[in-house]
Amino acid sequence: MKMPPMIRGVLLRRYKRFLADIRLVSGEIITVHCPNSGSMLTCNIPSSPVLISKSDNPGRKYPHTWEMVKIGDEWVGIHTGRTNKLVLEALKLDQIPELAGYNSIQPEIRYGKHSRIDFLLNKNRYKCYVEVKNVTLARDNVAYFPDSVTARGTKHLHELMAAVRSNSRAVIFFLIQRTDAGLFKPAQDIDPVYAQTLKKAHEKGVEILVYQARVTPKSISIWRSVPWQLN
Repeated sequence: MKMPPMIRGVLLRRYKRFLADIRLVSGEIITVHCPNSGSMLTCNIPSSPVLISKSDNPGRKYPHTWEMVKIGDEWVGIHTGRTNKLVLEALKLDQIPELAGYNSIQPEIRYGKHSRIDFLLNKNRYKCYVEVKNVTLARDNVAYFPDSVTARGTKHLHELMAAVRSNSRAVIFFLIQRTDAGLFKPAQDIDPVYAQTLKKAHEKGVEILVYQARVTPKSISIWRSVPWQLN
């Protein structure tokens, strides 16, 4: 996935979940849209270098969007809206072997009780439901999800279990948008309910896939699969 032209700055603060104040190289301070509803733990530290993009839409109140933050030597993709587009691109190019070979890929399909699945894959009437989660939190070379309590995420796991009961394939797909982690675990200390539900979902037949992305100012691309642990 090619990125739009990026503007460099420094994070001053992130607030009200969807807003952040950025100081540009010129010294100007602007308010930008933050496209991430999580806590952004470890990714919202003041004085961190950031990259932002600018929309051409004249109707936007905040034309700039926060795209990446630099942690140490690593760029981390925090724009959750780009995650599904990146996975869709990889699905179309068969870059995810476990999800290759399907006849059709349908994004944002209604299923379950008032839910939408990120991707519905079909092959000869056999369905595969894929729910995608963006991962930005890493501690001591381990990536974690979620970075805040997510009742919505737990609900998605129950919907995936229901899909398995209906004789469909169901996959929870975690995409780590940083390269400084070699293992994935659910964040038991942050949301024990989600961690326990993920373990239960796996026992009931929901598949867990974890992949890592290379994140640079010019592009984001699927890089490799990553091992995971549930304990």
